[in-house]
Amino acid sequence: MEFLNSSILEFSQQLASSAPVPGGGGASALAGALGVALGNMVGELTVGKPRYASVEAEMKSLMAKAQDLRGRLLACVERDAAAFEPLSRAYGIPKDDPSREAVMEQCLRDAAAVPLEILELCGQALELQREFSAKGSRLVASDAATGAALCWGAMQGAAINVRVNTRLMRERPYAKEIEDRVDAQLNTYGELARQIIAGGKEDADG
Repeated sequence: MEFLNSSILEFSQQLASSAPVPGGGGASALAGALGVALGNMVGELTVGKPRYASVEAEMKSLMAKAQDLRGRLLACVERDAAAFEPLSRAYGIPKDDPSREAVMEQCLRDAAAVPLEILELCGQALELQREFSAKGSRLVASDAATGAALCWGAMQGAAINVRVNTRLMRERPYAKEIEDRVDAQLNTYGELARQIIAGGKEDADG
């Protein structure tokens, strides 16, 4: 699996196929990375403009953080696929095999861990988008808003992919702990995403 070395066309064709990977988790990671990239673009189009000289140092700092987040989200495309393969094999273990339950439980944990990370990384990305939107060039405020929309969509997709695994876990206290983390992230960043998106629409309409 080397999805990061494939073209957009090749990745979308693989995603559209009957192949088990990539799936919703990898697609969410890519959507988040694209959202972060749009934020970074806002920074690139702000730095060097005399009108925004007072925020240039801050923009450069935000861009460095965005580049790091984008790299980590892209890495999650591959990692999500890698985590799914052992789970798909575990489903094939005979139900009377005494090792099946323990193997399944560990595979479910591993499969939930990557989309949970995607979710949390996209929350961090939304915090960056807030700054890009508020302090970046107004000419590209709509791009910051679009980036926020992508990151928020990625968070929701990642949340679905966490829960599809936690609902099958036998260890319910652990599953609930993970689900509570998901809910906390969505509750924290949902309103922020809506505010950024609304601000971008106002700029576009104005």
